[in-house]
Amino acid sequence: MTTTLSTHFPAIDNTHLKSFAKLDIPARLLLGPGPSNADPAVLAAMDRQPIGHLDKAYLQLMDEVQELMRYAWQTDNRLTLPVSGTGSAAMEATLANTIEPGDKVLVCVNGYFGHRLMDMAGRYGAEVVSIHRPWGEVFNTSEIRAALETHRPAIMAIVHAETSTGVCQPMDGIGDLCREYECLLVLDTVTSLGGVPLFLDKWGVDLAYSCSQKGLSCPPGSSPFTMNERALTKLSNRRGKVANWYLDMSLLNNYWGQGRTYHHTAPVNMTYAIREALRLLSEEGLEARWQRHQEAAEHLYAGLEEMGLTCHVPREYRLHTLTTVRIPEGVDGKAVTAKLIDDHNMELGGGLGDLAGRVWRVGLMGYNARKENVDKFLSALKQVLTELK
Repeated sequence: MTTTLSTHFPAIDNTHLKSFAKLDIPARLLLGPGPSNADPAVLAAMDRQPIGHLDKAYLQLMDEVQELMRYAWQTDNRLTLPVSGTGSAAMEATLANTIEPGDKVLVCVNGYFGHRLMDMAGRYGAEVVSIHRPWGEVFNTSEIRAALETHRPAIMAIVHAETSTGVCQPMDGIGDLCREYECLLVLDTVTSLGGVPLFLDKWGVDLAYSCSQKGLSCPPGSSPFTMNERALTKLSNRRGKVANWYLDMSLLNNYWGQGRTYHHTAPVNMTYAIREALRLLSEEGLEARWQRHQEAAEHLYAGLEEMGLTCHVPREYRLHTLTTVRIPEGVDGKAVTAKLIDDHNMELGGGLGDLAGRVWRVGLMGYNARKENVDKFLSALKQVLTELK
């Protein structure tokens, strides 16, 4: 016996709905600030049927992801997990869980993402103060000490790998200063995890966050987050609840910790993906991975110099995963990036904020950090610059 839909439903007019073709995404070489191309093995791991997020097999995967993430960050932090969201969600989680209204938060700003940290901190009721360096420069411990002495913040946030400028911030001594002044240290490692040396415990970092789609060669959507016992103590001593329910680590800890208590429907296939990405990292080894990124970056520097192009950041502070290249006088930077996409199927990033229109951003991250990709890019860029003269 067949049944028909109730006649009480109104008639649906779909005459305006066009016919859509099957999904067809161009295969591009992604050499911008992210995402980078995902490792084929990661895509294969992701392309499996989901299982329940409380299934015993999934719970085992969660344990493995946490262990691998601790290795990637060189930390023993018990609360280390992937946030269900992009890197900005993990960034917000560090602030949402530690800031109480009225807390003073010091942000070190030398690029676009320092400003984002300031914006987020203010939304949680912090009294936000900041110190600044020009985009392309780093902070020294003397100016950080002076700011800590002046402001006496509860939290200090600094970007290790500034995606907008291509700067890698030296971290020696900064964690010690934060302990001396009894404040928590938050570190942005979005463009450094899996690509350049990171030692959270050795550096005295209290909270850190990253993303999946850069040095880990994984699609975006599962973002590493970690907090140590100092940060957990501040969380447990809060006067009120964390203002963001979805990112509340006191709740998420019951899901990713021993209780395995339901919190939200985890993105199961993204867990497959990031687990495989982290497995590949451990298989290659951290030191070998860092070395591969450095060699690819140095190959790029040499090729750019040969073309007469200049990097924006002094060599000793360059981020091996992302290089900012000054756009030559008289060259239309956007025309170059458009022609690289149209003619060479290759993505190159433009500048942000203070560097908008002044630099290109070349990403060599994870799976893409290879000399053959550098050669493809330099050849294509040379051709495009010649054609646009």
